[in-house]
Amino acid sequence: MASISLQGTAPKGTAKRDALVAAELEVQALWEREKAFESNPLFDAHGEKMDKFIVTFPYPYSNGNLHLGHAFSLTKAVFRAQFERNRGKNSLFPFAFHCTGMPIQAAANKLKSEIEQYGTPPKFPEEDPEIRAQMEAELAAAAKAKAEKDAVQGGKKGGKTKLVQKTGTGIVRQWNILKRMVPEDEIPRFADPVYWLMYFPPLGVEHMKRFGSGVDWRRAFITTSVNGYYDAFIRWQFNVLREKKKVLFGKRNNVYSILDGQVCADHDRSEGEGVGPQEYVLIKLQVLAPDHGQDRHAKMEALLKRVEYEGKKGVYLVPATLRPETMYGQTNCFVLPTGEYGAYYINATEEVFIMSARSARGLSCQAFNAASNTYFTKEFGKIECLEIFTGDELLGLPLKAPNAIYEKVYTLPLLTISMGKGTGVVTSVPSDAPDDYVALKALKDKPDFAAKYGITPDMVDPFEVVPIISIEGYGDASAVFMCEKLGITSFNDKVKLAQAKDETYLKGFTSGVMTVGPYAGKKVSEAKPLIKDEMIAANQAHLYFEPESKVISRTNDECVVASTDQWYLAYGEQSWCDAVKRHVLDSEKFNAYDSTALEKYDHTLDWLKEWACTRQFGLGTHLPWDKAWVIESLSDSTIYMSYYTISHYLQGENNLNGDESKSPEHIKVEDLTDDVFNFIFRKGFSIPENCAIPPETLQKMRDEFRYWYPMDLRVSAKDLIPNHLTMALYNHAAIWEDEPELWPKGYYTNGHIMVDAEKMSKSKGNFLMMLETIENYSADATRFACADAGDTLDDANFSRDTANTAIVSLSNEAAWIKEVLLGSEKSNLRSGGELNFMDKVLENEINRLINATETCFETMQFREGLQKGWFEMMIARNEYRSWCQDSGITMHEGIVRRWAESLIILICPICPHWAETLWKELGKEGLAVKAPWPIAGEEDKLLTKEAKFLRDSLKNFRASAGKAKKGWKTATILVAEDYPQWKTDALIWMQSKYNDGFPDTFMADLKDWSTTSVADKKQVKSVMQFVSFMKKEVEDVGEMGMDIKCPFDQLSILKESKAFIQSQLGLDEVGVCSVDDPEISVPEKTSQNVTPGKPFLWLR
Repeated sequence: MASISLQGTAPKGTAKRDALVAAELEVQALWEREKAFESNPLFDAHGEKMDKFIVTFPYPYSNGNLHLGHAFSLTKAVFRAQFERNRGKNSLFPFAFHCTGMPIQAAANKLKSEIEQYGTPPKFPEEDPEIRAQMEAELAAAAKAKAEKDAVQGGKKGGKTKLVQKTGTGIVRQWNILKRMVPEDEIPRFADPVYWLMYFPPLGVEHMKRFGSGVDWRRAFITTSVNGYYDAFIRWQFNVLREKKKVLFGKRNNVYSILDGQVCADHDRSEGEGVGPQEYVLIKLQVLAPDHGQDRHAKMEALLKRVEYEGKKGVYLVPATLRPETMYGQTNCFVLPTGEYGAYYINATEEVFIMSARSARGLSCQAFNAASNTYFTKEFGKIECLEIFTGDELLGLPLKAPNAIYEKVYTLPLLTISMGKGTGVVTSVPSDAPDDYVALKALKDKPDFAAKYGITPDMVDPFEVVPIISIEGYGDASAVFMCEKLGITSFNDKVKLAQAKDETYLKGFTSGVMTVGPYAGKKVSEAKPLIKDEMIAANQAHLYFEPESKVISRTNDECVVASTDQWYLAYGEQSWCDAVKRHVLDSEKFNAYDSTALEKYDHTLDWLKEWACTRQFGLGTHLPWDKAWVIESLSDSTIYMSYYTISHYLQGENNLNGDESKSPEHIKVEDLTDDVFNFIFRKGFSIPENCAIPPETLQKMRDEFRYWYPMDLRVSAKDLIPNHLTMALYNHAAIWEDEPELWPKGYYTNGHIMVDAEKMSKSKGNFLMMLETIENYSADATRFACADAGDTLDDANFSRDTANTAIVSLSNEAAWIKEVLLGSEKSNLRSGGELNFMDKVLENEINRLINATETCFETMQFREGLQKGWFEMMIARNEYRSWCQDSGITMHEGIVRRWAESLIILICPICPHWAETLWKELGKEGLAVKAPWPIAGEEDKLLTKEAKFLRDSLKNFRASAGKAKKGWKTATILVAEDYPQWKTDALIWMQSKYNDGFPDTFMADLKDWSTTSVADKKQVKSVMQFVSFMKKEVEDVGEMGMDIKCPFDQLSILKESKAFIQSQLGLDEVGVCSVDDPEISVPEKTSQNVTPGKPFLWLR
């Protein structure tokens, strides 16, 4: 069936939209009265558990209202939950709101500061137009200067900061952010972070209800210690993790905000989510006394004298490298001539390190010796700067490089160094680093270029490439080999240099063999850690860490990597990781719905290691055995899906905050001991003695958990794969270590949402809030456009035109169904009697599309499901309606009713309000959201082929009629029963190769057969094209596609559809006969156009 999409635009008026919205509100009230989405355990007459389906969605963070990005991802869970409900399963979709961590705390603190500084309501200085213009000019100038500096230093280009890109000005006030969401007189209350928890989650509930989300709201809750019930649950979880030795304590390197004074996890970041620490090795290149009498070295000479006078142990340039094993090949050191460097005193070694200020800031937070609790600097986060240098002032300095064969090397210029990565100092190994080789060669080959930077020939010419690693196929100087192979002559050949670097580094590590040093003969992969450890032990190098890429906290602090005492989860521990991997990679136990997503889980399990799970302040649950720490936001959200199974016993509806007085079972928080949770959630535990909670209540909660678990599906955006989703797998595997059958059964992930093919942005005016979108288009039209947006890991596109035209389509289809089945048109329908050809075709299409839609929804392909269950259903109805109308035959009431009732349920997962309204208006019993999935017979593929035959024939007839000469009035449709002999021979050969499918060698076999067996060699190409076409036909309809004769009665179909064809072609009369009919004389040229299944319109 051809695919179609919505066409046209919505009318300028809003009557249809308003009617949809009014109907939605009525339906939502009906669902509330009927408790349509409250799901409880169900059992059959024999006490056997009825099929259930529980789908969950990561609870959104409650620092504002829900937006379209939430809505889009949410629909994947909502659609699937409703689909399973219609399939007869006991479907549960619970929901909650996340409040843990720093974002709310940081926003409240910022608001409090604004109020204290500027009053209530605040009088911001930028309210004065002159001051505002000055502030904006300063911000723009600062952004421009930063961009220019980044460009010079090899960083990112672009004149706008992320803040300016979002706001257009960069002047952002927390008061003004809240002003867009809440009444202004209420804003001061948000200086208390707890008030955010009282305000936004209830709004989230209301907006979700308006979206028709199908949530069991009895189970909803918020996180943090504000909710005592959830707080007790998280304390229990961490006590179990500690019992199983999954929570450990020690000094660990983590991404850290110096401003916040604590580790900065993914949810605490405004930029850099998923970024972890990267280990480098600082190589200590000792600065020797300058030996060329250059004036620019005066500051360095003074520093060297000062260091000697004060008894310090030397000055070192400290490049950060990932390849310590290559230090045997050093020929020089590079700095950025325009870069800024500092000379920093390192207390732990009594030495001075030359490096960028950014890297020095990070080093000041790191341990020199974790075992002895010794840091590089005397005071954490602070480092003494003795002198500032430009890169130019460092050029031409002689250095002593550890492991190098040269007694001294020199500092040379490299213009592509980024000061935003590493230390701004780069050691040069031209044998194995293409960038180094090209840069050194340029200085040798271009004396004028070298002289421009004060580099004399003796600083470069004596230093030849030093072979250190042999790689098969690349020789013992892989960088030289790759540069020559790719023709790289300049460091401006960035693409080729990147290719050369990637290839040499990979081959060097995996296949390289050391040819120098004590480990000559060893593989690089084996020698690397040994050489690193030896250099560190010899005080020639130190470990240094920084984030893999830039990380900005929500307090706008650029983060570093810090060594801090920390409680951490031992992710990556071998047996734990192996257990999770076995589960994820077993398709019988876990469904990732996408092979790329599965690869991402496998990759994440390989790199996700020890995770800092606590903070020293922020909202959340205190660590039960060490209350100085608060459990961070990614760590208190890993098994809460199990809490949904009992939360309605503890909290109940309209009790997000866990008010004890509203507990349906009158359960007190203090009674939720670890023993209680152990009994509910873990096997092998008995009802605790002297428990204030009645045993029957405890048993009900335990039974309900066992009924709903394991979780059948979790839906999320793809960016949670590297953290939350993988961590949830880890935690399930730990808590239910001895019950792997309770681990998650499936994760579905989607891409982000764009609006009208552009990234959502406030400055572009396309940042849509959920409620705003519902009000503009209705809930169902919004959901329709979300379904049409896409289902892959790629970013999807929400089209506002699609939402508008969905309003028209939904309204018009509802009107047509009611008019035909309930209105004046009903009397024109026929009933009973024998079904005609087109009745059977529509019935067969209904069967086909019910089955196809079911397959799409089951595999989370909702866009394709919408295509099948809505658009192709429309095509099928339109063809049927047109055929009946043009044939002068009324439509069959039973067929039309079945089509309409099927359509209603097929679209119900996507547009439930529309479906519910029509279901009720058609007089159907019960709720549409509880109605069974339509029963479908097996598709009659022969009948499908017959319908396609008529459709394709009509298309070809139209093309022929369009070419008719003026005055031609006689039209005859010619039909052939037999193929020409060469086609018959080809079909017989195909039959000989078919055995429940064609072999993998089919096309090669075809080539051999056609070149040896086809007598007319000019016909070989035609034979191959014919067989290739018929192969696709067979794959579609089965073995009948190879029938020598047409498998259906072409004449009968065309004669029964004669009036329809005449009307469609605008002809008064069309004859239908066999091409071999003796009563007509068909020219041979014309007859050659007729083959079985492909009739020809003969005009004359």
